[in-house]
Amino acid sequence: MQFRTRGHILLSLVFIVAACGPPTQSPRPGATGSELMEFEGSWNGAGRRHTISLGENRLGSIIDLKGTMLLRGPGRPGVGFQSQVIGLTDSATGFQGRSVWTDEHGDQVFSELQGQGTAAKNQITGTILSGTGRYAGITGSYEFSWQWVMEGEDGAVHGRAADLKGRVQSGPAAGGSPR
Repeated sequence: MQFRTRGHILLSLVFIVAACGPPTQSPRPGATGSELMEFEGSWNGAGRRHTISLGENRLGSIIDLKGTMLLRGPGRPGVGFQSQVIGLTDSATGFQGRSVWTDEHGDQVFSELQGQGTAAKNQITGTILSGTGRYAGITGSYEFSWQWVMEGEDGAVHGRAADLKGRVQSGPAAGGSPR
């Protein structure tokens, strides 16, 4: 019995000494931050549009859309987002807007939108400016063609992005643990 107790004590001491050794470091995900990663996806939105006449054959509109965005591809920043867009369209000069994507954890991606925004040419480009949480420091760009699916007389609108494609570059690690 005495040998067994001494053996347990000796074995415990070996484990304690090993545990007190230098810590091993695990690599931080996304530490390189220099690689552009590509993604594709779908984006649907519904909301309101208010339009005014700016003279003959010219209209101005403000839009407020909320919807969902689903991304695919190995370079996607996330899988699913709630999205919100506000913007101003002038049928002569094009579209300017801002967008916020919010993931299931509440982390966000912020971007600027611009494009022709007319019925004949509606190619929109987005510039990813930054983000919060796991998207802190993210940059990139994306593009799509916006298609109005339904327009109501009361200003209610529904639309979708066709051919959504983009590229992102991770920023510096954002403190805390990655999700």
